[in-house]
Parts: sequence; C-alpha cells; structure tokens
Amino acid sequence: MRTPITRFLASVSVAALSLGTVPAIAQEAAQTEDQSQVAANDNEAPLTAPESEARQQQVMPDSFADLVEEVSPAVVNINTTSVVERPTDPMFPEGSPFSDLFRDFGFPTPDQNGPGQRQQQQRASALGSGFVISEDGFIVTNNHVIEGADEIEIEFRDGARRSAEVVGTDKQTDIALLKVDADELPYVGFGDSDEARVGDWVLALGNPLGQGFSASTGIVSARGRALTGTYDDFIQTDASINRGNSGGPLFNMDGEVIGVNTAILSPNGGSIGIGFSMASNVVETVVDQLREFGETRRGWLGVKIQRVTPDIAESLGLDQDHGAMVTDVFDGPASEAGIRAGDVIVEFDGNDIEDDRDLVARVAQAPIGEDVEVSVLRNGEIENFDVTLGRRELAEGTAEPGQGGGQAATGTTLGMTLQPLTPELAEELGADPDQQGLVVSEVDPSSDAADKGLSRGDVITEAGQQAIASIGDLEERIEAARDAGRKSILLMIRRGGEPRFVALSVEE
Repeated sequence: MRTPITRFLASVSVAALSLGTVPAIAQEAAQTEDQSQVAANDNEAPLTAPESEARQQQVMPDSFADLVEEVSPAVVNINTTSVVERPTDPMFPEGSPFSDLFRDFGFPTPDQNGPGQRQQQQRASALGSGFVISEDGFIVTNNHVIEGADEIEIEFRDGARRSAEVVGTDKQTDIALLKVDADELPYVGFGDSDEARVGDWVLALGNPLGQGFSASTGIVSARGRALTGTYDDFIQTDASINRGNSGGPLFNMDGEVIGVNTAILSPNGGSIGIGFSMASNVVETVVDQLREFGETRRGWLGVKIQRVTPDIAESLGLDQDHGAMVTDVFDGPASEAGIRAGDVIVEFDGNDIEDDRDLVARVAQAPIGEDVEVSVLRNGEIENFDVTLGRRELAEGTAEPGQGGGQAATGTTLGMTLQPLTPELAEELGADPDQQGLVVSEVDPSSDAADKGLSRGDVITEAGQQAIASIGDLEERIEAARDAGRKSILLMIRRGGEPRFVALSVEE
C-alpha cells in the first residue's frame, strides 16, 4: 500500500538538514586528434562541472559557523497564546442509549457537537519562528503562526522577551508583519530569490518542535513550486524544516533572506527533505505594503484566465505555448480597455508573459490606479491596450474597513462577518457566477448564527424573502424586521448550491 504524503504547515517549525550533492568531475584523459573532434560536438560531449574558483578549491564550505554567528541574532522565537472553546459535556457515539437518556431528561445532547454542546474556554499556546528586518523592531513570520492569537511574545537570542503587535497580515501568501517596541535591534535583509539556483547551498534557522534555536543546511531542490495559493512561489529545499519552524528565514550564503519557511510535505508530520519557503521577492513586496498600509494592495485586471496548452497554441497558430488566455471578462479595468474573452495576453507592462501564473504575479505587484500597456493576440494579430488597474481586494470584497478610499466591502452583523459574493468567490464555492449575495467568512461561536449551523462559506442570497447583494441590503432588511416588531428574520442560505431557510434572531 502506498503511504499518502500530506502537506503540513511548519507552524511550529523551522529548518535544517545537511544534504548536498557533490558534482562529478570529469576525469581528464589524453586527447587524440579523433577525441578532439568528438569533444567539439556538443551533442556528443559528456556534461561536466564548469570550471570555477570554488570548484578548484573545494566542493562545499568547510563550516557554516561564521554565517550562523553573523545572522542568528536577528532570528527570534514566537510564542502565542489564545482562548479556545472546548466541549465540557461527555461525548457519546452516535446512537448511544446515553444520548437518548440525556435528551429524555431535557439536557443538552452531548453527541451533537453544536448548539446543545456546552463549551469551556481554555488558554492554548503555540510556537513559531520569525526574523527581524529593521532595527526599530519590525518582524516577519507566517500568518498561521499568529492567527487568532490574543497575546504574542517575541523571544530573542539574548533571552530578552518583548510583546508584539500585529501590523498586518496576508493570508494569500501566509505572511504576517509584527512590531515590537525596541531600538537598535540586529536585523537581516532580503536577497533576490530569483537569483537562487537549484543546487545552491541554503541555511535555515528557527525553533523546530519548540526545542529553541536550531540551524540546518541543505540545497535549493527546486524553484517556482505552487501548493494551493494564488500567489504561491515557493523555493523547495531539503534543509530540515519541522513544526515550529514556520516563519523562520532561509538564507543564502551571503546572509540574505531568500525565503520564509512555511510548509513541508510529509507522511508523518516530520521532515523528509521536502520543505517549502515562500520566495523573498514575493514576501518583500507584501511586507512593504503591510508596513505602509497595514494591508495588501494588489493590482486587479478583471479577467479570468487559463494556461495556453500546446493544443490551444497550435489551434491559434502560435509558435510557442506561452501567454495567458482570457476565458471571461468582468466589469472592470480589462473590459473598459477593450480586452475580451478569447484574447491571449502575451505581454504585460513591457514583460513577456510565460503562463497564467506569471500574469497573476505581475498584475498583483503592479501599482493600482496607474496605466499599464497590455498586449494581446487576437485573430492572429497583436493589439495593445492601455489598462488602468483596479485593486483586487476591493473587487473581491476583502479590503479592510475604511481602507482604499471607498466604502468598506465587508461588515459584521448578526454574529457573522460577511462580504459580497464576487465571480471569483462564486467559482471557488461552486456557486452560479451570476449569483448575488453575501458570503459568510466568519461566525461568532456564541451567536445565534452558530447555533443555527451557519458556517464559513455559506452564501446568504435572501433576507426577509427579498434578494440582497450588499451588507447595506441586509441591514435594511434587519431594521425593517425590527420595526415590524419581529424577533427574527428569515434568511435564504445556500451551501454547495443547495438552498435552505434559517431564521436568525434580530433582538439587540
């Protein structure tokens, strides 16, 4: 039987194992005239290691100690605490006679992990890693390390402990920016992750499995890995990364951070030499925006795209399968500029587009509100369009309230955090792309909505038997129900496309 390999967040993880390959050196032989002629043919000559000063002197560093000593003061442990709710009633198997006994006497049903289940608040703690990027106390880590935390404490190499505040987070890239009140801290800088080559040595530092500071080495195993995120650009490494290493830095041999250790692939949760670090060129852009705005501000083109396969390229008469094919155009920048479905975007802002992922990354990093030139292939001809990019967070309804110069697209009411249903979210949730409504992104566990079984991903399409499309629509229906003296409001909920009605209390 094949053992399944699971992706684990390196939440309580960091990095490190030393595995490297030693390049084979071709054995020199006396060259005859015939051998010289054969070697001159590139297709027949064997591949050998290139001549370099490093090759002539040594294959690998004698020690990483100097590098570790130099950069380690900027690496920190991150301790978080949060309040969680755990059931206090005994749990019985489904159909147990004890469940019937509880129900007959009017007690909460303990086999239902839901409204009837009594909860007790408990404090939970977690560990992760991070690194200082400025002398005045800005610290980078993973979002999943600090998500939901009530308290965040930073532990430095010298034993000092300081409380940290969250400056901003980005779930898309799993990056968080923290701030401690300090001056003249040792810090490290970002390097150019695009210059990292497969086979380069890397150093991972962090707090694996809560054991405290630890170092490990390995090589860059692969580049440009994508896991599940829209903006994934992971460096794969065989440096040992384990739980607790999340948020720790991955260094090149110049002491520059080229990645943030984030996840591993493993059948057992431990390192098997397949770790992933988010590339620094992605992280640095996110961090700059979080530092300036407290949130991300990505460009938005307003198109749905797909990869240009060899078959599609042949049918369009393209010499190569490059570019991104537009499959749909939403109301937004692209449609206003004249781009339409069936166009193949081959160039964006002066850069050739390799594929759909390349276009997504370039649009995200482009400045919003500014004109960029987009070149498309249409009916065998190249056409150029000037597009004024919008902001993706506003288009998707994920912008923070009060940000971006417009009205907040998200809101909280009836114990739920809601946002408008966009075509992108509809596709993700399996809903009709033309469906209007509000998507539930969070539910207060103590609310009536939680008691009635509402959960993240549900779509509210009607309130008071009237269609809704915005937070304002829902709030108007709620006020109308209150004015009419009603204690509840009837909501139409769709989950996985299936509709059902739920009545939620509107009592203040």
